[in-house]
Amino acid sequence: MKLATQNTVKTLGDYAYQGIEKHFKKTLKWEKSVKKDEDPEALHQMRVGMRRLRTTVTSFGLAVDVPKPVSDKNIGKIARRLGNLRDLDVLKESLENDYKPNLPCKEQESLKTAFNALAKQRQDVLLSVQKTLKDECYKSLKDALDKWLEKPSYQPLASFTIQQILPDLLFPEVSNFLLHPGWLVGTKFVESEVIIQKDWKPEKIEKQLTTEGEIIHSLRKEAKRLRYQMELFTDLYGESYAAYLTEVKNIQEILGTMQDSAVLTDWLTDVFKSEIKTELPTLATLLTENRYQSWQKWQPLQERYLKVETKHSFHLTILHPLSGVLS
Repeated sequence: MKLATQNTVKTLGDYAYQGIEKHFKKTLKWEKSVKKDEDPEALHQMRVGMRRLRTTVTSFGLAVDVPKPVSDKNIGKIARRLGNLRDLDVLKESLENDYKPNLPCKEQESLKTAFNALAKQRQDVLLSVQKTLKDECYKSLKDALDKWLEKPSYQPLASFTIQQILPDLLFPEVSNFLLHPGWLVGTKFVESEVIIQKDWKPEKIEKQLTTEGEIIHSLRKEAKRLRYQMELFTDLYGESYAAYLTEVKNIQEILGTMQDSAVLTDWLTDVFKSEIKTELPTLATLLTENRYQSWQKWQPLQERYLKVETKHSFHLTILHPLSGVLS
């Protein structure tokens, strides 16, 4: 099958092919640099490419007939290995750039222990990544995708024009996002109405994040999935869609900042074998303040997306692609 140009892409199959090819090529582009551990940005880009490839294959699963190695499970396994290494790089960058310059000399000195532990941990994870990129699972994924792109195979739904199926394609992920229990963290019901509990002190927020952190992290992942899927179709929608996409991305990033801060706190506690308030009191205060500020940014978005009007408007936006798409 000849890949349609940007202006002539019409069917679900065309979109599937274009998305799979784009993200597969991006993943391959950075592979050599990641194997050599040359540049943290290469790792970041390859991880993103693999994640977007996974979203594309999953989103268009009803349209494409891909070989067995091109499975959500296989791609997810490789993406997670890359992610483990990238998470350590992010942790190091955050410690070095966001926190260390604001610490007293004594705490900066104590951080050497953390950086040493981080370097050792990273070396172990890097070996795991390099092994993954040489093993059969990754090779078979690449071979299978090469062959599929050379001679793609589709399911019957691939012949639908994109306008016939686009809202139905997006609605399940939008619903998963809007119905996620993470929206209810820090709220209470009063006669079936959701009330957001505001003006919490940092201590109260810390307690909430300790007990509900996993749910919030899960909502962050759901936001990321929805964002990646929505980004596949930005050329088919207008300003309202772009605005919702920006908000979904913003939600993902705010919740991500909260999660990264919590992960850093847990990691440091593990390294020092004690509460970081004891070893690094200034850093502990900065981390708590960081989570408090993120919570303040989160609550207005939480309030907005719990409103029925916002949900209806989001659905209506999805229902109405650009008029040119419908002609």
